[in-house]
Amino acid sequence: MTYLLYSQKEIPTGLRKVLYLSWPLIILIASVASIGFLMLYSIAGGTLDTWAWPQMQRFGVGMVLLFIVAMVPIWFWRSMSVAAYVFAFFLLLVVQFFGTVGMGAQRWIDLGFFRLQPSEMMKFTLVMVLAAYYGRLDPRLVSRPLYVLVPVLLIVTPTVLVLMQPNLGTSLMLILAGATVMFAAGVSLWYFGAVFALGVSAIVGVFTLRGTPWQFLHDYQYKRIDTFLDPTADPLGAGYNIIQANIALGSGGWSGKGFMQGTQSRLNFLPEKHTDFIFTTLAEEFGFVGGFSILCLYAAILGFCLFAALRNRDRFSALLIIGVAANFFFYIAVNLSMVMGMVPVVGVPLPLLSYGGSAMMVLLVGFGLVQSAHVHRPR
Repeated sequence: MTYLLYSQKEIPTGLRKVLYLSWPLIILIASVASIGFLMLYSIAGGTLDTWAWPQMQRFGVGMVLLFIVAMVPIWFWRSMSVAAYVFAFFLLLVVQFFGTVGMGAQRWIDLGFFRLQPSEMMKFTLVMVLAAYYGRLDPRLVSRPLYVLVPVLLIVTPTVLVLMQPNLGTSLMLILAGATVMFAAGVSLWYFGAVFALGVSAIVGVFTLRGTPWQFLHDYQYKRIDTFLDPTADPLGAGYNIIQANIALGSGGWSGKGFMQGTQSRLNFLPEKHTDFIFTTLAEEFGFVGGFSILCLYAAILGFCLFAALRNRDRFSALLIIGVAANFFFYIAVNLSMVMGMVPVVGVPLPLLSYGGSAMMVLLVGFGLVQSAHVHRPR
């Protein structure tokens, strides 16, 4: 077991654990979140209570959870990985029967004081269980068909449930994050080539079977694809979001219009300006400089995570950090590609900036796992 790698002298306790934390990573996370608070304040017209203050409260709770998770030895999280995955999978089943419907999708469990989105939890429990699986598996067996089948089933089963909600964006992220862990574990590239070929076949099937009883996607998802290919075909309907987002991105110019001076957001032209399209508001108010600065902060967070993974000699910990970093990266990549019109709109929030509860809290717990792996790594 992993904990046998450490002696009592090597495991820091109390203050020593706090000192071992990657404080630059925490500062970077807090910096991005603080920019998010400012943007939510601006979007609400100079009011804290609408979105900024609730987001601050959630971030505060999330940071407490981050520190708690970080202080717990990494071998404990390894031993809990299967239980966490099963619990998240159970919640996905609960959503199918008792979930709360919002914006045409059944994705949430209403707890009264908080709406929980189990698919967000599944993103990180999937990474945990895959890292635990490959952490125990002999590296010489990772590409054997039987041993590849197990992680594939672990990825595909929750993905199908998330697709049924429907939630195309999150299901895509589950596949990408799971594939990243498998790649980092050393699975043969031939498998990825086969999956790529199947993906191309599926895309062909999506368009070929459209309008038949066997069509793969929902009608609204096909409409998103049409909008992606030609937003101007329906400028006041399905194409409205992308067109307004592009106007906001372009109007910011080099340095932006100034804080709280964005016309697209202040005049309510931008859709979902506090969630999925928050980056367009930032680009309009702070221009290329502001947008590029956020990307630099994101890149620094990813850099610290990858550096921590490379330094960690424990296979489970390294794969876990890579999986969390992959989730974070795909959050950013999918959201920015979406608001720039490079991919269809799939409803993925921008991490630490977009308004939301489940995504923020679960992401900070994920960073808590990264810190736990860093604090308790073999030294």
